[in-house]
Amino acid sequence: QRPDVRAAEAQLHAASGQIGVAVASRLPQFTITGALGGTSTNIATMFANSHPFWSIAGNVAQSVFDGGTLLHRQRAAEAAFEQAAAQYRSTVITSFQNVADVLYALQADAESLRAAVAAERAAKRTLDITLRQQEFGAASYLALLSARQAYQQALITRVQAQANRLADTAALFQALGGGWWNRPSAARTTGQAAER
Repeated sequence: QRPDVRAAEAQLHAASGQIGVAVASRLPQFTITGALGGTSTNIATMFANSHPFWSIAGNVAQSVFDGGTLLHRQRAAEAAFEQAAAQYRSTVITSFQNVADVLYALQADAESLRAAVAAERAAKRTLDITLRQQEFGAASYLALLSARQAYQQALITRVQAQANRLADTAALFQALGGGWWNRPSAARTTGQAAER
């Protein structure tokens, strides 16, 4: 799905085709032509086929004195193919590394989100306890403000953790190349799953 992998694959196919072109240019070229017809001195007998003729001609062409140019073109095409193959391998490895990095980041995001949710719950409990204590006169207004500030900070931390998780999910779609949900077969599968 990734455009960089597809481009590298297309370059590899093109380089492979150039090897075939270079090899074919070193081989002899054969040409066969033929003609069939008839002659007539009179318009009335022109299509009567009274004097038919035919001819076949063949031609063979081969470079004799190319100074090794064709051989070196073939070697250059083979070297270009090896370079394209190395580029393709590098692109595929890079794409796998991108996906692995994003999956690792998603795992870390999940752990951070769990910790942020736990911290938010703890801060909420602390705020609730502080509110009750203030109602009974056991906590000062500063303690209540501090508990509210801690709870708000915990909320901000949870939202940031969720944003990081969503950003890394989008990065995963990008690393995988995306677009698979736009195919008709994927849409049918998704629709069938939704109906169940």
